[in-house]
This record gives sequence, C-alpha cells and structure tokens, in this order.
Amino acid sequence: MNTLSESVTTAFALIASADSVLLSIVWRSLAVSACACVLACGVGMAAGAWLATAHFRGRGMVLVLLNTSLALPSVVVGLVVYLLLSHSGPLGFLGWLFSFKAMVLAQAVLVCPVVTALVRQTIADAERHHGEQLRSLRARSWLRGLLLLWDERFTLLTIVIAGFGRAISEVGAVMIVGGNIEGYTRVMTTAIALETSKGDLPLALALGMLLLCVVLLLNLLAAVVRRWRERRDAGLSGLFGAAGASA
Repeated sequence: MNTLSESVTTAFALIASADSVLLSIVWRSLAVSACACVLACGVGMAAGAWLATAHFRGRGMVLVLLNTSLALPSVVVGLVVYLLLSHSGPLGFLGWLFSFKAMVLAQAVLVCPVVTALVRQTIADAERHHGEQLRSLRARSWLRGLLLLWDERFTLLTIVIAGFGRAISEVGAVMIVGGNIEGYTRVMTTAIALETSKGDLPLALALGMLLLCVVLLLNLLAAVVRRWRERRDAGLSGLFGAAGASA
C-alpha cells in the first residue's frame, strides 16, 4: 500500500511540476494523433460520402470489407505497415521506419476505417431524408455527398473526435513501427507499457492520468457538440412550426 500511495503522490508531483520528460511524451502523442486524425479524416470522409451515395457492382462486398476492417487488431496493422516500410518493403525507400511519420501512417490506417464507416452511415441516413430532393435537382453523386457532408457537419465533428480518441489510445501499431525510442518516438501509451514493465510506476501513472484526462475532455467535447446540435435542431423545428402556424 505504501508503494502504491508513494507512486500516486509522485505521479501527481510530476504533473504539478510539469516534468519535461512527461510533457515531451504528451506533446508528441498529441502531435502524432492529430496528424493521423487529419489524414484519416480527409480520406475517410471522402470515401464514406462516396460509398453512401454511389451505386456500383461489388458495393456490398466493399462494405463487408470495410466493416471487417473495424475489428483489425492494432498489432496487425502495425505489422503490415512495418513490412511496407521495412528496407525490403515497397515503401522502404522512404526511410520512415522508426520515425514520427511511420507512427502517423500507422494510426491513420487504424482510424481511417472507423471514420469511413461512421461517415458512410451518417450520410446514408441523411440521404434517406434529403436524397430524393437532391436527385430531383439532378445533382451527381459526388455533389450530393458534398452537400450532405456540409449538412451533417456537426455530426462529422463528433466523428473526428472519436477518431482522435481511437488514435491517441492506440499502442500496438505505434510501438511496432515507431520502436518506442526515448525522446523521439515514445508516446503516452508505449511509455506506459514500458515504464510499467520497468517498475517505474510514478511516470506510468502520471501518463495514464493525463491520457484519461485527454479522453475525458474528448468525450465532454463530443457531448457538448451533440447537445448544442440537439438544441439547434429543436430551435429550428420550433421556428418552422411557428411560421407554419402563423401562415
């Protein structure tokens, strides 16, 4: 019990004193996850909107593969990215292995299917309500997708937050392709695993607390966005209802 209490006390002291090693790991984690989220959202939103509005042969199989990719273990993704970036791999000439870029790529590969699947479902639901009107205006599938993306922008913000949460809490892929190099590729999740195995519980606890705080803030932000949108939609419904009654 004394060891646990001392570890917790030391962990709080590390956070309160803004320990340089601690902050370096935290900022690196945020930077990697933010870059991966931007990359994954750029690809995933476009792909999700296209899958929701386009109709082509084999679409059902593509959706099955997309849903299957949601359950891919992060270590499998890390292994595939490692093989691609290794010296004998097709992307070995880039020299990205055990670097910041490799970790961003691995996290982006993990997050992209999540964003794509959620966006596809969101846009498909929106098209059921507005698709007929857009088709009557002879809007092409890509234009319908763009318009529906804009209409569902607040829901998409929640999806972005979910994608960032998926990225920052991942450990297997970034450990494989990043190498967990101190001061270079070590992020919160890999540092927690390493420090725990070494018995350095205060640093592991401090990083765990900060990681939980980041996840908590993300969920609070998602809840605020969701609540604000509900109030906005309720206000618009009331406005249109009042206008209809007065007419």
